[in-house]
Amino acid sequence: MAKRDPLSTYTEKRDFSISPEPVSGGQANEAARSFVVQKHWATRLHYDFRLELDGSMKSWAVPKGPSLDPADKRMAVHVEDHPIAYNAFEGTIPPRQYGAGKVIIWDKGTWVPLVDPRRGYEEGHLKFELHGHKLQGRWALVRMKGKGEAKEPWLLIKEKDEHARPAADYSVVDALPDSVADKDDAAAVTKAAAPRRRAGETPRPRKARAAKATEKAGAAAVEGAVKSALPATLAPQLATLADKPPDDGDGWVYEVKFDGYRMLARIDKTVRLFTRNGNDWSHRLAPLVKAIEAAGLRPGWLDGEVVVPNAAGVPDFQALQNAFDQARADAIVYYVFDLPFYDGYDLRAAPLVARKALLAGLLDTPHSDALRLSESFDAAPRDILASACKMGLEGVIAKRRDAPYVSRRSTDWLKLKCTRRQEFVIGGYTDPRGSRPGLGSLLLGVHDARGELVYAGNVGTGFDHGTLGDLRKKLAAHARDTSPFVDATGIAGKPHWVDPKLVAEVSFGEWTKSGRIRHAVFEGLRLDKRAASVVREEPVAAAAAAPRLPADLKVSHPERVVDKASGTTKLALIAYYARVAPLMMPHLKARPVSLVRAPDGVGGSLFFQKHVEASQMRGVKTLPRTLDPGHAPLIEVAAAEGLLTAAQMNVIEFHTWNARKTRIDKPDRMTFDLDPGEGVGWTTVQESAHLVREFLSQLGLASFLKTSGGKGLHIVVPLKRLHDWDTVKDFSHAIVRHLARTLPQRFAAKSGPKNRVGKIFIDYLRNGFGATTVAAWSVRARPGLGVSVPLEWRELDALTSAAQWTVPNIDSRLEIGNAPWEAYDASSHSLTRAMKTLGHVPKTPA
Repeated sequence: MAKRDPLSTYTEKRDFSISPEPVSGGQANEAARSFVVQKHWATRLHYDFRLELDGSMKSWAVPKGPSLDPADKRMAVHVEDHPIAYNAFEGTIPPRQYGAGKVIIWDKGTWVPLVDPRRGYEEGHLKFELHGHKLQGRWALVRMKGKGEAKEPWLLIKEKDEHARPAADYSVVDALPDSVADKDDAAAVTKAAAPRRRAGETPRPRKARAAKATEKAGAAAVEGAVKSALPATLAPQLATLADKPPDDGDGWVYEVKFDGYRMLARIDKTVRLFTRNGNDWSHRLAPLVKAIEAAGLRPGWLDGEVVVPNAAGVPDFQALQNAFDQARADAIVYYVFDLPFYDGYDLRAAPLVARKALLAGLLDTPHSDALRLSESFDAAPRDILASACKMGLEGVIAKRRDAPYVSRRSTDWLKLKCTRRQEFVIGGYTDPRGSRPGLGSLLLGVHDARGELVYAGNVGTGFDHGTLGDLRKKLAAHARDTSPFVDATGIAGKPHWVDPKLVAEVSFGEWTKSGRIRHAVFEGLRLDKRAASVVREEPVAAAAAAPRLPADLKVSHPERVVDKASGTTKLALIAYYARVAPLMMPHLKARPVSLVRAPDGVGGSLFFQKHVEASQMRGVKTLPRTLDPGHAPLIEVAAAEGLLTAAQMNVIEFHTWNARKTRIDKPDRMTFDLDPGEGVGWTTVQESAHLVREFLSQLGLASFLKTSGGKGLHIVVPLKRLHDWDTVKDFSHAIVRHLARTLPQRFAAKSGPKNRVGKIFIDYLRNGFGATTVAAWSVRARPGLGVSVPLEWRELDALTSAAQWTVPNIDSRLEIGNAPWEAYDASSHSLTRAMKTLGHVPKTPA
C-alpha cells in the first residue's frame, strides 16, 4: 500500500486559488532543522508551533502560547503537517477559508533533538533545544492519554535551565508580541549560544534575579511608561458586572474578587490611603500606613482592596466592618493589584501585565502580612470561578491582559459573581417582631434613570443581635416623616422612614418582574460608597467587552489626554471606537464621511475635513470623483479598522451624508437637528421633540430619535430614494416653517443666535447636498466627550441631557446598542403623500 502523503490533509483543507498559503515547497535541512511559531488570529488567537521533521513541519496549536515557566504545562493540540515553505508565511487567510485570519511569524530559528526525534515523535515524548529569537533552551512535547479526541492533545513544557523564568515575573508572549520575520536567524543562534553566567558562578534563584532586574530597570523600562509628576488625586478603575467569562479567554487574566473596601495608596513623603470616593482614611488604617512605609517603595499610587480574612483565609465583609467599628485596624490586610504610577512615571497606558510584572517585583520580598500582592490565575475561566465559589469567595475579576488603566467603569475589567449581590440605599425600616431587638427589616431602593429613588424590596436576614441594635441607632439619626421613595406601594405595616444616606450591601436570589429582590441577605453597610451613585446593576453580555486593538496598530502618544474634563486619553478613545465599531459601522456603511480632528484635544483647534489622504488610514478609502465633481475625492469609512486608524490620526467626530455612494443624487433620509438657543431648558427640548414627532406622524412619516452628544436631539426620517436633494431640503424647510408659524414662541425657522434666544432652531440645513450630521455612536469633541446614541421614543422623558452618555459611561448602553432603531429600514417612505398633506408644492417635480 502506498504511503499517504504527509501533506495531503493540509492540501485537502485549503483552496489555494483563494488562500495565499503555500501549496508545498521549502528546503529540508537535517543538519539544521527549522522551527517556527506563528501567531494566528483565527476564530481565537493561538500560536502554531512547528518543528521540521522528515520533510514537513510537524505542527501543534498552542492556545495560550509558549511559557518560559517549567510549571506551566501549555496545551498543544496536534494538527496536520505543513510544508516547510510555510515557515516564511505571513499574511491574512481570507474569510470562509480554513484558519481564516491574520498570521505573523512570532519566532523562528533551529531546533536540536535531545532524543531520537522520530522515535520521540511516535512515542509522544519529544525532547529538544530551541535556538530562536525569543525561545531558547530545553523544551519537551509530551502526548497526553487521549479520551477519543479528534485531535491529539499534547503538552508543551519548558524544562528547567538558565532560560527558564517564572510566569509571575515574565510572560514572553506579552513582553514580545511582534513579528520576527525580518530578523536574521543567525543572530538567534548566537543569542541562544551566548553564556548566561561566568564559569563557576552560582546562579541566583530566578525569582530573585527577576526582581533585581525589575528594580534596576524600574518603571522607565515598562512599555508605555511616560515621565510624569505624581498626581494629588486618582480615581480608580471600576469593573463591569458580566453574565459569564469572556469568550476570548486567552486575552484575560483572573484575580480573586475581594470582599472588602477598595483602597488607593498614595506614596510620597508620607503614605496616605483613599477610598474609591477620595476620602482620606489614613487615620483609620494607621497599621497599614506603617506597613507600606516599611516596604521602602518609591513615590507612586497603589490600587487594591482592604479585607479581613476569616479563619479559613477567606475575606469576611462583616469582620472588616467590625475591625473599623472596634478600632482593630491591625487585622486588616491590603491586597494590591495595580500600579498606575511609580517612581516618576505614569504607567496607566502600559498593558496590565506589564504593570503587574513591575508590581510583583516590588512586592517580591514580604515586608508585612498586611501588604500582599493579588495574584493572577492562569486556568480555564469557568474552573477559576467554580473554585472561587466553592471556597466561599464573592467571585473573580477578569482583566484584559493588554488593557490600560482608566479612571472609570470599564469592560476591560469584568466582575463575575458567585451570587447576585450589590449595594442598595436604605430608605426606611420596620419594627421587630417577638423577641428580636432593633428592627425587623430594612427597606431598600435604587436610583432610576431620572435619579429618583425606587423601592426595590426589603431584607430581614443576615443580622446578628449586635448589628441590629447598631443599625437602629444609626438609622434613628436620619429619621424623617415622609417616604424617600418615588413610589412606596407594596410596603406593608407602618414603616419608619429615613433620609436616604446609608448604603447596604445585600446578596439576593433574583429580581422579580415588578423590580423587587427575593431571598435577600444583609452583608453589611458600605461606608465607602455614596448613596446617590447606587443604581440597579445589570450584567452586560461578555461579548460586549472591549475587543483588543489590532496588534499592528501603532498608537502614537497613547497617554496624551484628549479631554481634560473626563481625563480620557488617546488610547482610551481608540479603545472606545474598537468597542462600538460593530454598532457604528451600519450607520457609516456606504456613506461619504467628514471628519473632525483635534490634534490638541478638546479645547484646542478643531479641523473639519471632507477630503483627506485616505492612504494614511487603513480602513478608510477614497470614493470616485464623480460623486462630487470639481472637488477632491470624498472618503468612506469602509471597515471597522478605519475608525481606529482615524482616531490614531486625532479624529474625534465622524459625520455622514444623508445619501449613500450607490445613489448619491437621492437622499435616503431627512434629518432635523433640534438646536436650543440661549435660555432654553432641557424639558423644553424634550417636549419639542415630541411635538416634531407628532407632526411628522400626521404627515405619515416615521421618525427615529438619537442624542446629539452635545446640546440637542436629532430626529431622523428614513426615505425611499425617490427624490433629489433640492426636493428633500425644500420640504424639510417647509416643515420647519410650518412648526415655527404654529408655535412661534417655541420654534425658530432661521439660524443665528439672535433668532433663537429662548427658542429652538430646527436645523433643516442638514438636508442639503454635501451637508452632514454626526453619526450614531460618534464621540463629540466637547468637554466630557458626549456620544450620539440611538434612542426609543419612550426613553425620551427619562433622558437627563443630550450628552447623557459619554465615553467614560457608555458601557451601560452597549448591550442595548442599535435595538431602538430596529424598525428603521422597514420604515422608509416616499415624501409625495406627506407633501400633499402639508399642501407643499415642490419647486422641482420629483
